[in-house]
Amino acid sequence: MQLDSKIPEGKLEDKWRNYQVTSQLINPANKKKLNIIVVGSGLSGAGAASTLAELGYDVQCFCYQDSARRAHSVAAQGGINAAKNYQHDGDSVWRMFYDTLKGGDFRSREANTYRLAELSAPLIDHFVQQGVPFAREYGGVLVNRSFGGVQVQRTFYARGQTGQQLLMAAYSQLYKMVRAKKVKMFPRSEMLDLVVIDGKAKGIIVRDLVTGELKRYAADAVVLATGGYSRVFRLSTLAIGCNGSALWKAHKKGAFFGAPSFTQIHPTALPQSSEAQSKLTLMSESLRNDGRIWVPKEEGDTRKANDIPEEDRDYYLERRYPSFGNLAPRDIASRAAKERIDSGYGVGKLKNAVYLDFRQAINKFGIQTIQDRYGNLFKMYKKITGIDAYKEPMQISPAAHFSMGGLWVDYELMTTIPGLYAIGECNFSDHGANRLGANSLLQASIDGYFILPNTINDYLAGAIKEEHTATNHPEFEKAEKEVKANIDKVLKINGTKTVDHFHRELGKVMWQECAMSRNKKGLEKAIEQIKMIRYKFWSDVKVTGSSNELNTELEKALRLADFIELGILMCTDALERDESCGAHFREEFQTEDGEAVRVDDKYSYVSAWEYNDGDFKLHKEILEFEFVKPSVRSYK
Repeated sequence: MQLDSKIPEGKLEDKWRNYQVTSQLINPANKKKLNIIVVGSGLSGAGAASTLAELGYDVQCFCYQDSARRAHSVAAQGGINAAKNYQHDGDSVWRMFYDTLKGGDFRSREANTYRLAELSAPLIDHFVQQGVPFAREYGGVLVNRSFGGVQVQRTFYARGQTGQQLLMAAYSQLYKMVRAKKVKMFPRSEMLDLVVIDGKAKGIIVRDLVTGELKRYAADAVVLATGGYSRVFRLSTLAIGCNGSALWKAHKKGAFFGAPSFTQIHPTALPQSSEAQSKLTLMSESLRNDGRIWVPKEEGDTRKANDIPEEDRDYYLERRYPSFGNLAPRDIASRAAKERIDSGYGVGKLKNAVYLDFRQAINKFGIQTIQDRYGNLFKMYKKITGIDAYKEPMQISPAAHFSMGGLWVDYELMTTIPGLYAIGECNFSDHGANRLGANSLLQASIDGYFILPNTINDYLAGAIKEEHTATNHPEFEKAEKEVKANIDKVLKINGTKTVDHFHRELGKVMWQECAMSRNKKGLEKAIEQIKMIRYKFWSDVKVTGSSNELNTELEKALRLADFIELGILMCTDALERDESCGAHFREEFQTEDGEAVRVDDKYSYVSAWEYNDGDFKLHKEILEFEFVKPSVRSYK
């Protein structure tokens, strides 16, 4: 299959405008005749559902939470980027575009990345009009701070709860449309399959999580806004319910999976404290604006942090990356922490953490300023650990976080299945091999509010002439039977091991072999190990309860079955790419001082994997850089 990214002609700064000028439109009367399913109600899903409904489309929105307010977008705390140059520090759309392209190690499309930067400024105005309480200077001007990988201040924030405030704004817009009866909301509903008819996405099969009933829903187009898949590592910063099942079901029905091994390890999470833990807590990257990261200079130093004098501290990010210091990009900061921990300089009970110290910032700015900037984060840290970070350093550690990979989409955000769109974190679109901090809320919002409502018209203009599909179509019947058979198969195993046992085993393999660093031998071993976990899961898992009731064990089992297959694809993708780029660090491809070695002449492409009945087949979207010449990614 030939991949067509549909990038518009013209100068980089003209492409989005050229697209909008030439794309098809649908008159308001016809929009009322068209139905769109949106799966997911976070920032991208709520933004898309509310905007599409405002335009006149009939929208059905699904989420597995009990309320759209509980979407995981709430957890992105630090801020949202925009090229407004309020600080007059040299920022611009071009600089933001270049920072993002470079931050992703030149493994994303120029046109998509530029559009992200271009639409960032109007998005802030959009949120201000919705009432988001961004931090302001004394005179009322919105204030900015820095995030990793940049040398300007372009991050807008609402203390340490930016994601929560943005989600509340999106939720308000969504429920305004629900109240107007333009959106029908289906909470506690999980998509378990995609229905494809004559090669086009025409609906979904959903399980009511309260009653267990399987239901069919038809539409003229389906939009997936279901977030990332880093729970494949089990221990991650994601909520327990976050999963990749909607993506995986779409992948098995023909949607190519783009760059699956590009997953981000966040450098600023709370360290694992026991085997029984089920998730890790994220501490916002914004803390690295004022906090200094260090470890003791002496290996195995057992002194308390405050007893270690300045001359015995190694501020290793400032030492290794003087131009960016503690605001080095996430992949670089995470690998640097891992190197120190693995070398015996880790701190904490399990020696698996580093220090994040605010003593200098408190002395310089005063404790009130630090409380104003990060107060809720410090409260959260104390609630979890019992430690007052105003008085002694936080302990932080790298943790699985964001998925740069996702379903392959073109410039219109449509997958390789016509009529199926993927927006927000569940597509591969904008970030390349590494996402810069504060670009997550940005991409999710722009995809949902600004891009999809403009691009989906091009496809739906043709759908007006087609006969609307009913849920009694044989393909709906077939898909529902397959879902039911899969559920019955899981329940009938009645083995001896819990779902969590197998997820823990999968997580250990993925973290060891396909996380911050990878190598050929380890990836080959991981694929075999995961295949063995898959065999044992399908022969020895025990799922209690039945399918016709609220059954969280069944939910976990169905999601884990997809994670296991996804884990094999992630390792396959990492094994195929013989280079180091961004978060994909192959140990065989590094400089003498441990920096990544990219191989542009062979791997300047986006890997797009076809499911192919489980025998994954690679397709390549060659990346052509018309406006920027890829350079060695250095932050020194």
